[in-house]
Formats: sequence, C-alpha cells, structure tokens
Amino acid sequence: MLKEWSVAVCLATTVTLSAHAADKAKLDERVNNASQVLHKLMSTPDKGIPSDVASKASCVIVVPGFKKGAFIVGAEHGEGVATCRTGSGWSGPAFVQLSGASFGAQIGGESTDLVLLAMSRNAAEHLLQDKVKLGGDIGIAAGPVGRQAQASTTDTANAGFLSYSRSKGVFAGVDLSGDVVTQDKDDSNTYYGKSTTFESILHGNVNAPAAASNFEHTVAQIFGGSRADNARR
Repeated sequence: MLKEWSVAVCLATTVTLSAHAADKAKLDERVNNASQVLHKLMSTPDKGIPSDVASKASCVIVVPGFKKGAFIVGAEHGEGVATCRTGSGWSGPAFVQLSGASFGAQIGGESTDLVLLAMSRNAAEHLLQDKVKLGGDIGIAAGPVGRQAQASTTDTANAGFLSYSRSKGVFAGVDLSGDVVTQDKDDSNTYYGKSTTFESILHGNVNAPAAASNFEHTVAQIFGGSRADNARR
C-alpha cells in the first residue's frame, strides 16, 4: 500500500513539474516574441517611435499578436509583458493582458503587434494596480511616428500612455481608449518560480531569469538606460 502511494506521489509530482515546464516555455516564447517586436521596431527608424519620445518613456508594454475579432461587436485581446526603467537599467518582464471591445458594422479579424509607453511616473504607478482602463483611469493617445517627430500636440503631451501598432512592417499610432491592462499574476509567478508582486518586479527588486536578458538588452537599446543615466543627459 505504501509502495502504491509512493508511486502515485511520484507520478503526480512528475506531471506537475512537466506542466510547470510547459508553462514556463510558453512564457519564454512570449518574452522572445516581445523582443522580436522591438527588433522590428529598431529596423524601421523612419517609421517607428521617435528617439525623443523613447528616451522619456518610464515603462514599456509589448503585446505581440494582439488579436481583434469582429462581427457587429468586436473583441480585442492580447497577452504581453511590461518593464519599467529603474535606477540600474530596466526591470525584468511582468506579464499583462490587454483587452477591450468595440462596436459597429465590422466583420473580420486581424492580429497586430502593440507597444505602449508610460510617459510619466503617474502612468507607471498605474501599472501597479490590478486593472488600468486606458483613457479612463489614465489618459492615452496615439504616439507620434518618425525619426524627427515629437510628442508636441496637446493630446500626446498630456497623455499618460502613448500607443503604437505594427502592421505590414510599419509602426503607427493607434487609439486604444477604453481597453484595459490587467496584471497577469499567475504567469508572473510561474515565470519567476515564486510568488511575487508587480511592484517588486517593475521596481527591479526581483532578478529576472537569464532567458529575459535579450528582452532587457533590446529595451535598453531602444529606450536608453537607467533613470540615473537619463538624469545626467
């Protein structure tokens, strides 16, 4: 009887570990996909995020393959990662979901890559809430595009978040008003292998797995270094 119980425990442990490994692999893939989106962003400097805007971003959210499906009532959903500028560089990735709904005579569906920039400390702090409604809890505007463009209009200058979408290799500003950013605590805990908080991750108090190093390096290449580095400019 004891032998049978031991075998059952071993099998259950093996299944649990296998499931955890599979989940971790999917999260690694999501982080890698976010890195690829940013690499594509780097390859289109004349059609991407202006350097003046990028250098002022406090946090970055990347949602690869954001999906829109529509038949009269549209649904939008995507899973992505967030990172924030810290005193020593950029934080490890925290996992988020972006969802919303739209109405109108629309049929069909599409998938696009999204990049959202938190442009103020207030916007960054909003990411520490369980849910953030864009355009409600915090202002959002379509970001300016092009090497020399600046966030100079009233809407973009006052927005907490600027948003971009990538379609057919070109980045453009996009309106995400009404969409909701939600913390994905389960995925974050799985990725880091322990229970942690968004505050700890985004403030840089949790060491990210080695698999996230490419993502962190790419973010630093595009958006610059730490808060201290930016202050010295």
